[in-house]
Amino acid sequence: MLVLPAQGSDALNMKTRRIALPISDKDIRSLKCGDSVLLTGSMLTARDASHKMITEALTAGADLPFDLDGQTIYYTGPTPTRPGHIVGSAGPTTSSRMDRYTPALLGQGLKCMIGKGRRSAEVRKKMLKSRAVYLAATGGAGALLSRSIKRIEPVAYAELGAEAVYRLEVKDFPAVVINDIYGGDLYEKGQAAYRKG
Repeated sequence: MLVLPAQGSDALNMKTRRIALPISDKDIRSLKCGDSVLLTGSMLTARDASHKMITEALTAGADLPFDLDGQTIYYTGPTPTRPGHIVGSAGPTTSSRMDRYTPALLGQGLKCMIGKGRRSAEVRKKMLKSRAVYLAATGGAGALLSRSIKRIEPVAYAELGAEAVYRLEVKDFPAVVINDIYGGDLYEKGQAAYRKG
């Protein structure tokens, strides 16, 4: 279980970093598994259905309605917006459901993914080759995470409803680095520490 880092703190003795989106190669190189980050800037959302449509378009040689190069994708499907709010609950979904689609997106220049849970060995290998990182947001904290979202706009596949691709403008969106570009994996690190303890 991951603990949501408090803004400006070093939760779990992790190094807390403020990262601007779109994420730079310099920031990617500086991140290590276990780092706590606060993200500010623009990211895309996409879940199972939109990933399927993206990969089908790529397979068909069609142009995507957005550019993936250098992008961050958050695996979420925001719930309907309540009156007086910018967005509904926006918690992470299980990342492994996107694993079969992820290599194709990494091939288009995707640099950062945010979700919850482990990634497959194939995806981790492709991330190393593509110099991309995977972060986790805290599951079950969708209402809290939505407070970091300052704007939402539809980008593509509106017919999918909550699973459409949206662009989010976020400020101090909290996450933890799970997989870095050096082969670090926070889940494996935690299990190894538990076995030693």
